[in-house]
Amino acid sequence: MPTAVLTDRERTAVQAYLRLLHTVRAAFDGPPDGGRPALVPPAVLAEAERALAHAGLAGNEEEFFRLLRDWCPPD
Repeated sequence: MPTAVLTDRERTAVQAYLRLLHTVRAAFDGPPDGGRPALVPPAVLAEAERALAHAGLAGNEEEFFRLLRDWCPPD
């Protein structure tokens, strides 16, 4: 299986995205009491946005998700 070699900026963007994904999952996996909406801390979202922009991937979702698939292939 080929392995993607990411630049530092690309790796930072992928890691920030994965942190955002885990945060969102944790928010939605909370208690099903229905009393509060799922919250994602603005700092986590801002981190991902900054990392994507810094890597030149903002607005280029196709390239970003290709990098993500290559770096974190599904089991």
